[in-house]
Amino acid sequence: MKSNKLFVLSVLLVLVTSCGIYSFNGASIDYNETKTISIANFINESGGGPPNMGNTFTEGLKEYFQRRTKLELVQKQGDIQFEGAIANYTVRPQSISSSGNSNQADGTGLMRLSISVQLVFTNTKKEEENLQQAFTFFSDYDPANTTLNAVEDDLVVEIFEQLYFDIFQASVAQW
Repeated sequence: MKSNKLFVLSVLLVLVTSCGIYSFNGASIDYNETKTISIANFINESGGGPPNMGNTFTEGLKEYFQRRTKLELVQKQGDIQFEGAIANYTVRPQSISSSGNSNQADGTGLMRLSISVQLVFTNTKKEEENLQQAFTFFSDYDPANTTLNAVEDDLVVEIFEQLYFDIFQASVAQW
């Protein structure tokens, strides 16, 4: 009886993974139909952040998809295509104190770095899946213990990793 269950489970596993539509990384890509991906250079239109931020985001997004899919990366005209820009880069205080009729940052709390990316996703094989959306994520730091310059690169990497995940989920995972 136990060997029958194991056999059935093995057959189901082979069927699910061989059809090329679902994978254990969350992508729901039909690899028989969709074979290539192109990711255009994201430009930093925010006016802030590290000087190479657009290139860092672009290369990171390419690596993220290459690690999680079997799609071949091409320069242009992929079966699925990404383009966009870093639209916003802001640093703001998170701790606000109230004094009389005014609200102001009290200087003792956390600072928040937020980055927004405007994305255009095109699926040439399934146009109903096309997407145009802004993705935003943030990370906090304590200015009492460090400066933005000291932690900026690490915060940007942390934020980008979450943005890659969110973009992946919205575009090809579609759970």
